[in-house]
Amino acid sequence: MSRKCQLTGKTANNAFAISHSHRRTKRLQHANIQWKRVWWPEGNRWVRLRLSTKAIKTLEKKGIQAMAKEAGLNLNKF
Repeated sequence: MSRKCQLTGKTANNAFAISHSHRRTKRLQHANIQWKRVWWPEGNRWVRLRLSTKAIKTLEKKGIQAMAKEAGLNLNKF
């Protein structure tokens, strides 16, 4: 499974690892993805999603139904 947030679509970022001598090599900055069980009141059940920590904080403010609608997700499949 890829390291991608299911609600926001956040993925890894390309960057450089810079050594002491300022030599640059490519590296990835991965998104902080966590498995999260979220209560879905409209479906009256728990939904298990892979979310970034930023999405978890936004989820507490907006709610799962609104965020899923923005992302175009069908929560019945999770």
